[in-house]
Amino acid sequence: MLGNKKSNNQVLIDMAEKQKRYEALVHVYNKELYRFAYWLCRDPHIADDLVQETFLRAWRSLDSLLDQKAAKPWLLTILRRENARRFERKQFDYSDVENDTLVDETSHSLDDEMEQTVIQRQIGLLSDEYREPLLLQVVMGCTGEEIADILDLNKNTVMTRLYRARNQLKEALSRDDEQLKGASK
Repeated sequence: MLGNKKSNNQVLIDMAEKQKRYEALVHVYNKELYRFAYWLCRDPHIADDLVQETFLRAWRSLDSLLDQKAAKPWLLTILRRENARRFERKQFDYSDVENDTLVDETSHSLDDEMEQTVIQRQIGLLSDEYREPLLLQVVMGCTGEEIADILDLNKNTVMTRLYRARNQLKEALSRDDEQLKGASK
């Protein structure tokens, strides 16, 4: 009887510890995950849902996270998989309506805002194999090794994709710049 009470107390202690770890993860990574989710789907409501589902799955498998330093790549992997599940579950209607863009509250001039919009649009036009590593590096601040873990790729493959993504982006932005110069003549 006494042994059973001790195990019940231990279960309560373990649950409280799990709750603390979970709340710490939510507090530290909520905004970053939302920002990445928004970049993936371009819809604030879907991004909220993705982050909620990510944290729900994280709660369920929190015991499998043995290294706290791996929390960010672990959560990003869950979020990416959750985003992929979204396409497995539902067929979307396509429309010709332009996607909303992120609002940059630090830019003050119209030129800066236009440049931001052009860059975001060009990043959005990259294929997934180049866009995802670039966003993980630029938006989420992940290292090459973290990106390799998240995308389940070799680090050299990730570095090659990042290099190609930057080159494609640079070429596309150069073309846009040349077209603008040609139009102004």
